[in-house]
This record gives sequence, C-alpha cells and structure tokens, in this order.
Amino acid sequence: MLTKKSRGKRFNSLGYIMIVTLCFFTLNSVFKGNSSEKNRKEAASNPQPSVIPDRIILTWEGDPINSQAISWRTDPSVTKAFAEISPANSSPDFVEKAKSLHADTVLVVTESGPAHHHSVNFTQLSPNSLYAYRVGSGDIWSEWFHFRTASKGPDPFTFIYFGDAQNNLLSLWSRTIRAAYSTAPSARFIVHAGDLVNQANNDQEWGEWFRAGGWIHAMMPSIPVPGNHEYARNKENNRRVSKLWKPHFRLPVNGVTSLKETVYFIDYQGVRIIALNSNEKPLEQKIWLEKVLKNNPNRWTFVTFHHPIYSSAKGRDNPELRKLWKPVFDKYRVDMVLQGHDHSYARGRNLPLGINTHNEQSGTVYVVSVSGPKMYEIGSRDWMDRAGENTQLFQKLSVTYNKVEYQAITATGQLYDAFEIIKQENSPNRLVEKIPAEHTFSSHKKK
Repeated sequence: MLTKKSRGKRFNSLGYIMIVTLCFFTLNSVFKGNSSEKNRKEAASNPQPSVIPDRIILTWEGDPINSQAISWRTDPSVTKAFAEISPANSSPDFVEKAKSLHADTVLVVTESGPAHHHSVNFTQLSPNSLYAYRVGSGDIWSEWFHFRTASKGPDPFTFIYFGDAQNNLLSLWSRTIRAAYSTAPSARFIVHAGDLVNQANNDQEWGEWFRAGGWIHAMMPSIPVPGNHEYARNKENNRRVSKLWKPHFRLPVNGVTSLKETVYFIDYQGVRIIALNSNEKPLEQKIWLEKVLKNNPNRWTFVTFHHPIYSSAKGRDNPELRKLWKPVFDKYRVDMVLQGHDHSYARGRNLPLGINTHNEQSGTVYVVSVSGPKMYEIGSRDWMDRAGENTQLFQKLSVTYNKVEYQAITATGQLYDAFEIIKQENSPNRLVEKIPAEHTFSSHKKK
C-alpha cells in the first residue's frame, strides 16, 4: 500500500514522464509542420468508393436552357444507379413529384481499384427554372442539390474562371474555389482552363480535386478543358487524355469528332463559350472553329483552352497555336480568351504584332491565370496591361447585353485586377481600366 508521501512521489514521476512525452510529440509535430507544404502528401484525400455516391458534378451535354448533365461515382457493387429530379420549391413536399432516370454506368480501374462512374442527362426541362436533384440507388442516396436552367434570352449572369489548380488540391486549391463561391454564390458556371490535376490518371489527385470543391461541384456546373497534365502516355507510348476525363465529365459532342468531349461549344444567355484542346490537332480545330464562329448567333464570344496564345512565363511560347488560331479570333472579333498553363497572371489586348498598343479601341482580351499553388516567374511584359506572380487567383466575369465586368480576385478576397469591356456597334470593343490603386505589375515573391 502506498503512503500519501510515496503516492505523491509516484505522481510527480509520472507527471514528469508525461510532460517529457508531450514535449517530444509537440516538437515532432512542429518540425513536421515546418516541412514544405507543397511537398506534403494530402492526408485521407481519396476515400475508397463505396455505395454512397461521391464526386457528384454538374456539366452540360446539351442546351443549358432545357438540359443538365450529372456524373458521380460509387463502388462496383452499385450496378444500377439512378438520378431523381423535381422542380424545386420552398416546401419539402417537392420530393413527391420527383421523377427517376436510370444512369449510364462505366467501370474504371485505377490505382485505387475498380469503381463505377454513373451519369444522367436530364432533358425537357423548363428555361430559367430551379430544380432539385439527387443521385443514388436502393435506400442509399445523396442529399438533394439545386441547379437553375438558363434563360432563353440574353439575360445578365456571372461566371467564374480558374487557371491551373494542379497541385496540393485539397490543402491549397480548396481555399481558392471556396473563396470564389463565397464571392459569387450566384455564378452560373465555372470555366476550368486545364491542368485540373498534376497526373492525368492518378485517382487520388482527382479525389483531392473533387473534395476541394465538395458540394460546389454539385451545385455550379463546370466547363472544363484538358491541359497537358490531363494527358498521359498509353502502352503504345501515345499521349492520350486521362481515362478519368469522360467518366467524370459528361460534355457536348458538337466538336471535332476525333477530340470528342474535349472540343465543344456551349451557348448560354447570349454568350458562346468555345472550349478548345491545345494539346493536339490544332489545324483540325481551326477548321471547326471557323464554322462555329461564322455561325454564331450570340452577342458575346469567349474561348478557353490551356496553352496561351501569348505566354506570361519565362521561356515559354506557343507560336504554332498563335499562327493558327489568332487570325480566326481576330477575324470574328472574339471578345476574350481564357487560358492557363503558365502559373502566373497576365492580361493584354490588341496584339497584331505581339505588342500591346494600350489603345482604348481594343480587340480580343487575352488572360492567363493560376488558381493553385504552383507558381512561375513573369516573363516578357510587352503585351501585358496587368501582370503578377506568386498569387492564387480566381476570376469573376459578369455579362450584360452591352458590357462585361471582369475582376481577378485573390484567394484571400482582395481585388487584384479589373476592367470593363463595352460592346460597340460596328466598331471594336472599348476597354475601360479598373485596375486597383497599386503598381501595374505586382509581385509577391518570397523573400
């Protein structure tokens, strides 16, 4: 039996051991925390597929006025999956009017094992209407999500544009997409200008990308184009788009046949958004692009692809693309070109010789941006009105009949760049600068 004195000594000894142990783990944690965040492996970023639907995302296969596509993932035990849809209203009784559609299902095998990827394309919807939907099977379903169809006319709307996400998707890109949603929760869709992930067929990275956006992907449709990091070599050593691209994204098939669901266009409330694939077959795309622009009934035209016509980073240039595609943009007066790849920020205009004349009577506005943490230094600034580096950004674009209001915003919510494009009858667009009160070139280099 321990006396009071001996018990005290024992407790003192145990307390000492506990303090030393606590200090060890605390210091160990501190030292680990000081390791490079960019090299840290994401923790538990890719839960294995299960009967519970995950990676739920909205895209378009058809007309946004009357259709909406949805894709999601489960484990292979779910052989028959469904999506339910109903007009949404403030009463929970909307569920009683839900209609069920059988999903298309494909098996995809990755390093994570086999998974079933499901998709449904809702059609015959009403314009400018709010719908609720969920996905699942049997007794296991997702929560109900909302989306709104497009209006028939050129009504005002806002959308978001991201440059490369690519690296540290869960730990660092997440803050950018969440800041974008917080800033523009009523945005109608998101343009992703390539390099969504770093390794094309790495299922864990795709899992990080989906977890970073979470339910945002299920509420705000995506318009993605593939970057060079969405390409990988197959057994024959040929570069091919990720085997997870089509299972994740159900996209229009109105583009170049041999580049199905990587080249396409979508018309949305007076805007034609044209998605190109800058990784391969640029000449075939030029021929297709001519037709799509020549027969364009919309007032505004935005083109998005990955490799920039004018580069913002050192030692990087894409002269073949510029030679093939830029004359077509000029001929049909494309309003804006939204790009990625160079992991810095720049935008400029009116570039017949690759030099910015800084003329208010401007032509196409070219933008390069980055939303993830991988950064490059800015290169030549001859063509740029605004440039910056080492800054995670998203872009908010608000479109009305005669004007586009553009803002580049940092992951911490600061306005980084801004301008307006005014549509003028029978003459080039007029660009009005709204750059924040700071230097034209902005750098946040590490010291």
